[in-house]
Amino acid sequence: MDEILRLLKSRSHVLDLGSGSGSFQCSRPDITVVRADLGKPSNPPVRFVICSANSLPFRDKFFEAVVCNHSMEHFEKLQDCVAEIARTLAPSGFLYISVPDASTLTDKLYRWLARGGGHVNAFTDVHKVPDLIASASGLRLAGARVLFTSLSFLNRGNIVSKRPRKALLLGNGNETVLKLGTLVLRYLDRCFGWRTSVYGWAYYFGDVPDVDCSTWSNVCVRCGSGHPSLLLEQTNRVTHRRLWFSTYECPRCGTCNYFTADG
Repeated sequence: MDEILRLLKSRSHVLDLGSGSGSFQCSRPDITVVRADLGKPSNPPVRFVICSANSLPFRDKFFEAVVCNHSMEHFEKLQDCVAEIARTLAPSGFLYISVPDASTLTDKLYRWLARGGGHVNAFTDVHKVPDLIASASGLRLAGARVLFTSLSFLNRGNIVSKRPRKALLLGNGNETVLKLGTLVLRYLDRCFGWRTSVYGWAYYFGDVPDVDCSTWSNVCVRCGSGHPSLLLEQTNRVTHRRLWFSTYECPRCGTCNYFTADG
């Protein structure tokens, strides 16, 4: 959602909805980010509000941008939640939404391991989210991107609760195993036209110019952030090898991942 954050004017307000302690990092001190979720995280940010997405305690048209980053699949009473987002968003505001594709291997693994994982809304059609937003707010869809997975939800370094026994069948969250697994999925997809490494979709709403809709196949196995392969190469983060696969250093957390060229 960096494309949206760059467009915001000074003193803008952003709602990070269903975020826990925060679903993204913001480097702009001149804008106010409010994090909101049903429960208080163990390490809450400065501006955190406990609330339900279907009854937001904010006045009409208060936010210049709303972010629902991997959260809408958890929202009860989805229609009411979308109506509340539309109510609190300024008419010229921006909206970013990312959701998993419930038909993909990644989401099926997540729900199998976590006994549903709180996913009460199953998105299997790329048009469902834009249709919901259009009917509630009339916001224009500026662009959409297919998201790839890194299986970071399996990474035992990211799991604070007890890991389910089923995780043993998937390497028990070992980071090296996950790196190899995602690399294999990428190449299977390229060879056979499958979608085993796809996670879901990201949507940009509002007057967002020149949205980059290309697919980024390099997603960090630890922090889950995606980066375009061209940018990784231009910033000298890629180590090319002749006999073994190339690797890159994640710009966000510094983790070494296997590298694949986009496209």
